[in-house]
Amino acid sequence: MLLINSSPELVQQIPLWPSIPFFLILLAIAIGPLIAEEWWENNRNKLLVSIVLSVPTIAYLVYMDLTDHLSHQVIGDYIPFIVLLTSLFVITGGIHLSGDIKAKPKINTLFLGIGYLLASFMGTTGAAMLLIRPVISINKQRQFSVHTILFFIAAVANCGGLLTPLGDPPLLMLYLRGASFTWFFSLLPEWAFVGALLLIIYYFIDSYYYKKEPRENLIADAVEIKPIRITGAINFIFLLGVVFSVALINSDTIPEIADENSPFWLVHLREIVLIILTILAFITTSKKIRESNKFSWGPIAEVAVVFIGIFITMTPTLIYLRQHAPAMGLTDPWHYYYATGFLSAFLDNTPTAVAFHSVAANIPYADSVPLVANVAEHILSAIATSAVFFGALTYIGNGPNFMVKSIAEDNKIKMPSFFGYMIKFSLVILLPIYIITQLIFM
Repeated sequence: MLLINSSPELVQQIPLWPSIPFFLILLAIAIGPLIAEEWWENNRNKLLVSIVLSVPTIAYLVYMDLTDHLSHQVIGDYIPFIVLLTSLFVITGGIHLSGDIKAKPKINTLFLGIGYLLASFMGTTGAAMLLIRPVISINKQRQFSVHTILFFIAAVANCGGLLTPLGDPPLLMLYLRGASFTWFFSLLPEWAFVGALLLIIYYFIDSYYYKKEPRENLIADAVEIKPIRITGAINFIFLLGVVFSVALINSDTIPEIADENSPFWLVHLREIVLIILTILAFITTSKKIRESNKFSWGPIAEVAVVFIGIFITMTPTLIYLRQHAPAMGLTDPWHYYYATGFLSAFLDNTPTAVAFHSVAANIPYADSVPLVANVAEHILSAIATSAVFFGALTYIGNGPNFMVKSIAEDNKIKMPSFFGYMIKFSLVILLPIYIITQLIFM
């Protein structure tokens, strides 16, 4: 992996119009599932959109002699990004959790709490895919279960992933820009505060609905009991290997990685190790376990084809933001918190975090201000926190959201519509929590 903490030197000023393909691909991601769901579900169509929008961007960058910036985006960011996500996807896809125990409020809250803890180390996608089916199975005898899925999306598929670069893709991008693996532990207070609020609120809401359950449902829930069982546990060893690879194979521990004259195998050592771990996980996990998890390559292929387009088309936008950052008037952490947050909710939290990092990295700071990844630490904290938290504000804010919704609906759970999710849940539960978080910590 290329750990490039500073982008190539900017030479000429560029206008905003070359960013049009980037805005179009984000628009396609946002509205594609809403207006052309069947067409958009085909990954070949997503790849077609990425190619069509990337070609004019590549042509412009070549014409303007800005190919160094393009190679930085693809080699320095996209390849590490997709290799890590693939390793987490394959490894966690080989762990199967089964069973059916009583769906009491304290049990449901415990499962959400475990997911919240795991999300930072398995990734929000990994933790969500590991636990969503057991949670649905545990609650299948209950009439009221929609609220459990909504809180699951918020806690496990989003907010729980704040503590490491493994947790959520926007954090990985900040890590690639120079934030150390352990720096993200400094976000523990925000992570613990939001997690505690989510779990406490959920417990009381679930207790309310539990009392409303028909008596026959509770009897069925008490009778249909199967012990919790984990299969594919060897993958936890591979998962631990991923954690240590990301934490230790970098330019901080091996300075030669950042040397452009280092051999290929050393520069890309982390990716090589992750690929080996991925292959080992795949070949040592039985086919039956992956079938139980309904494992397929479709979701990671979707991420790969969509994000290659995002990383290419966002190149002119990042250059523009770096050139015009001082004029944007973003100075305080709360500015970045809400700007990053609301755009993360309606676009995608990964490119949004990268964009605002570019803005913040090109604002002059006093010598006394501590910098992390070339950004004032308190501002980077605001960007990282809001990108992760606000991804739960809509179904399209973070990749696992739609995946969880789809699995729930496959199990006959009637989920709210796009706007119903916001009106009934995120605007009344999540947004107040996020505002309180900003007032306390920023």
